[in-house]
Amino acid sequence: MASSAVEQRAPAFERLEGEIADLLVIGGGIVGSRVAYEGARAGLKVVLIDRGDFGGATSAASSKLIHGGLRYLATGDLALVRELQRERAVLRSQVAPHLVRPLSLVLAVERSHSRKVAKLAAALALYSAVSGFGRPRPRIIRCRHAAELVPFDRSAIIACGVVEEASTHDARLALATARAARHAGAVTLNYARVVAIERGRGLGAVRVVDGVSGEELTARSRAVVNACGPWVDRLRMLEDRKARPLTRLSKGVHAVLQLPDGWRAGLALFDDSRSAFAVPWQGMLLLGATDTPVESDVLDAAPTPAEVETLLGWFRDVLPGLQANGVVSSFAGLRVLPPGRAGTARASRRHVIDVGPSGTVSIAGGKLTNHRAIALDALANLPSEVRPRRLRPSVEPLPGALQAGTDRALEQRVDARTAAHLLGLYGGEAARVVAYADSDPHALEPIHSNGPDIWAQAHFAVDEELAVRAEDIAARRTTLGLRGLASAEVLGELGRLVGSGSPALEPV
Repeated sequence: MASSAVEQRAPAFERLEGEIADLLVIGGGIVGSRVAYEGARAGLKVVLIDRGDFGGATSAASSKLIHGGLRYLATGDLALVRELQRERAVLRSQVAPHLVRPLSLVLAVERSHSRKVAKLAAALALYSAVSGFGRPRPRIIRCRHAAELVPFDRSAIIACGVVEEASTHDARLALATARAARHAGAVTLNYARVVAIERGRGLGAVRVVDGVSGEELTARSRAVVNACGPWVDRLRMLEDRKARPLTRLSKGVHAVLQLPDGWRAGLALFDDSRSAFAVPWQGMLLLGATDTPVESDVLDAAPTPAEVETLLGWFRDVLPGLQANGVVSSFAGLRVLPPGRAGTARASRRHVIDVGPSGTVSIAGGKLTNHRAIALDALANLPSEVRPRRLRPSVEPLPGALQAGTDRALEQRVDARTAAHLLGLYGGEAARVVAYADSDPHALEPIHSNGPDIWAQAHFAVDEELAVRAEDIAARRTTLGLRGLASAEVLGELGRLVGSGSPALEPV
């Protein structure tokens, strides 16, 4: 049976207050988690904390795509495109093959944008060249063949191409990375909010409030990395009230619908003024994504009905039948972008980095796909006394990546649908999940009758995946939230299992 959140956290807080760390990483998204992992593997004593849940903000609100950067050809940043393509290949084949799955993506030129047909052909040729002409090559295909992959209205489309990309469960990828950091020796704590920073050259103190118990304590470390994503500048101001903004923000809205029949690939409208795509994801249809500027003090990125309607409107000519009442859930994330005058849709997707007057390294932005490279850049900017001598990204598999024998173990315990669902979320650890049925006869029952998630996942989330609140399980460790199944009743049952009803913390 799952143990309580307080029991799980006590040893970590003892280490946090009792030891001097080499590196304190503030922010447990995909980048911060990777910084902690690579730092711990390099032999540093590392602490990783987050004001909320691991992967609980931008890292859980992405477009769920691990892509090679076709859109960024228009900016002329070929080096970034090459890096994204290399990283996509490594994630898919070595680091997280259970969470990063191949996805064919149809690129469609709408009939009303016929002047872009030549541009599509040129972009595919350049994309192929940048990737070294690897196979299968990006290519133009007949619209009737594309319609066999995606059920679009052929009368609305004038030309099509296809590229091979990948999709992921972004929140679980971040979570797996945080767990890998813990396995490598890092102290990992979610719901630990920084309220004050006292930094000097050599050793600093950070005041931290435990979001479960409410207790305040001091963490001491020789170096700090600020990987707080949209809140990177807020944390910088805790250390230096006069710090000038390092970033600007944009908001990306997504909608989740039931998946109609006939989807064998994803669809992206070829339009360099926006990123409009519809992809099958976890048995649902994911639409995205808006890109609108927001103020730096925005805390709530929840999508409005008008924003969801705008998103649906982009596809109505191409995908007839899309209606607001068919949306089962929606979500939005805050993108971190470099400062500049260009519109957010055309802004650079490079990450930004800053080293503060007392040595704190602040890093933000970039893409989910190249998070490993971004993490190494943060480590390369640490003070010399703690900076690892050799900086090379690990290709070690994340938890669950090795799956030998898992299929056979599952087919004896659960039906084919549940087995496929568990493999897609846990990979080689799926057998450990269903093993909860050995002590709990209800563990293999669905949490909600309309979804594939089972109670064994909730137990595993608390015991092994650092879940503190019911929402952690519903929104990030299972697919309940995105399926629109996280009802008050379900959250109440999960809350009783977790044994914690702590409120969400305010951002720093």
